[in-house]
Amino acid sequence: MVSKGFHEPVAKPRRFYKVVEVVADAGGLGVRLDGRSTRTPKGARQVLPTEALARMVADEWAAQGEIIELSGMHATRLANTALEAVPAAREATADTLAQYAGSDLLCYFAEAPQSLVQRQADRWGPVLDRAEREFAVAFVRAAGVVHQPQPDATIARIRTLALEQDDFRLAGLAFGASLFGSAVLVFSLMQGWLSGEQALELSRLDEVFQEEQWGVDAEAAERTARLTLEARMLEQWFKALA
Repeated sequence: MVSKGFHEPVAKPRRFYKVVEVVADAGGLGVRLDGRSTRTPKGARQVLPTEALARMVADEWAAQGEIIELSGMHATRLANTALEAVPAAREATADTLAQYAGSDLLCYFAEAPQSLVQRQADRWGPVLDRAEREFAVAFVRAAGVVHQPQPDATIARIRTLALEQDDFRLAGLAFGASLFGSAVLVFSLMQGWLSGEQALELSRLDEVFQEEQWGVDAEAAERTARLTLEARMLEQWFKALA
């Protein structure tokens, strides 16, 4: 008898195709597997706005081995989000970006030790300064973890900037805000001010400082490697939309 609550593990799909190609499709570009169009989870053809983005998705399909590892196909999954989830939730997605700006990681500086405080000031300060200058906003810097509200005008401006983006860029912004814990960092990445790895490094200044003091365990190293792959993908994503 199977115990209550037990679930058989879901089998991963096996590779069923040999040829991966990028083709014109419905006013955009699509990926075909042995001549069949890739589709979103809801069954729509996966039509992408640029050839570069279509090739990103195609490369993920081409890189699969005997077993398809969908969890590692970050561009494919993000494309599905842009096609299926974002169009019906643009306002909510922009609200999410505004919420990240309202408690942005880069606005919370350490109180001690002084070496970490100085590192944050040297590395975060110029990014905040540029965001303020380029986006015509103002951010309140705080010391410690107690929440400090940001100006209403800043929150509204970030929300407006998010809504000005198309669905694919907006999907990338939402993904990156979660990845970095920062609206400032993901907007900086989209603008090309930072690389994906630079944005991730800035989001991890505190963690890196602790690792320098106490070392890095295998689990933390594995997590950092995964986040680095996602950050690199997001950099490529925004470049592919340029």
